[in-house]
Amino acid sequence: MRVALVLGSGGARGYAHIGAIAEIESRGHEVIAVAGSSMGALVGGLYAAGALDQYTEWVRNLKQREILRLLDPKWSAGGAIAANRIFAEVEDLIGQQLIEDLPMAFTAVATDLRARREVWFQRGPLLSAVRASIAIPGVITPVVMNGRLLADGGLMNPVPIEPTAASAADLTIAISLQGDRSAKDPSSPAREPATPTWREELVDRVRRTVGREREDVEPEPVEPDPLRISDVVGLSMDAMQGLIARYRMAGLPPDVLVTVPVSAARSLDFHRVTEMIELGQRLTAEALDASGH
Repeated sequence: MRVALVLGSGGARGYAHIGAIAEIESRGHEVIAVAGSSMGALVGGLYAAGALDQYTEWVRNLKQREILRLLDPKWSAGGAIAANRIFAEVEDLIGQQLIEDLPMAFTAVATDLRARREVWFQRGPLLSAVRASIAIPGVITPVVMNGRLLADGGLMNPVPIEPTAASAADLTIAISLQGDRSAKDPSSPAREPATPTWREELVDRVRRTVGREREDVEPEPVEPDPLRISDVVGLSMDAMQGLIARYRMAGLPPDVLVTVPVSAARSLDFHRVTEMIELGQRLTAEALDASGH
């Protein structure tokens, strides 16, 4: 069966796409078109270029310390991470391939921040298209191309089904990385009083007392849990993209939807490669079995 494959955005959870592809191929399906946003564009581009196996072997063998070195921090730029070292490795795998020369139709989706519109890359250098699609705002530096300031495609289209709509596929399979944290999580607005709980008040009083003893100054308000900037950005992106994905897929649903919960991994948990690959393969197998494919 000919398949149009849609790979969604979601940071490190995108390694689940590798497992999804493995499961689809194991069933004898032929992927004829791929569209992806952010990490979905990276995995999809590597797959279309025939380099996904080599990439998978490379990332499986990376240690967490090596991953941190590859992230290439750039605190004074438009994002915390330049990702130049990562894309140097990707370039070694795919070279200077053009999208139009790939053996299957491929679309990388990015967002033009100034024009506030999607950009579909379906021609030109594959590496440049993927780099533009994966620029998570505040985390990975954006790309300036043809006068456009380009960032993560997931900002406007977290699961880009539309670019595959004209393909001659028999089946559209979409892999969303924006699943609910649990089946019990309600989607309706929460109505809560603005009063902190007794536990939060106690923690705040203790920290304020300690702060006065140390510096005799009023400390800043304290978050309920220690959070990194990347955690806040990742959680914010997940909340926004989850809502956008639900609305967009309601208008153009795929034949088979594989949903990876956001709780499976944080956006920058790139050391959890094997775990995410196995999860992606298992969830894809379950979805295909349920749909009879």
